[in-house]
Amino acid sequence: MPVIRPVADLETSPKEIIQAAHESREPVFLTNHGYGDLVVVSMEAWEEKKFENYVYEQLKEASEEADSNPRWLTHEEVFGPIRQEIEEYKAALKDA
Repeated sequence: MPVIRPVADLETSPKEIIQAAHESREPVFLTNHGYGDLVVVSMEAWEEKKFENYVYEQLKEASEEADSNPRWLTHEEVFGPIRQEIEEYKAALKDA
């Protein structure tokens, strides 16, 4: 269930918003006069979503390449380079 709070809570109860973002690991939606205005998300959740998007894009590219290739590819030919990039990406995140 999404957490929705008025944007005024940023001023009156910022700790509650921060706590909600960390506990739910989901975005906290802030409204202004009943309309969506801002989104607050924890750094951990942001990095996870960024990584998921990266993996999705890599798989999409591999799938498109496989569709355009007239020969069958082995599992390692398709996913080997992606695995290597994912491992490099994870290592870069740990070093940051």
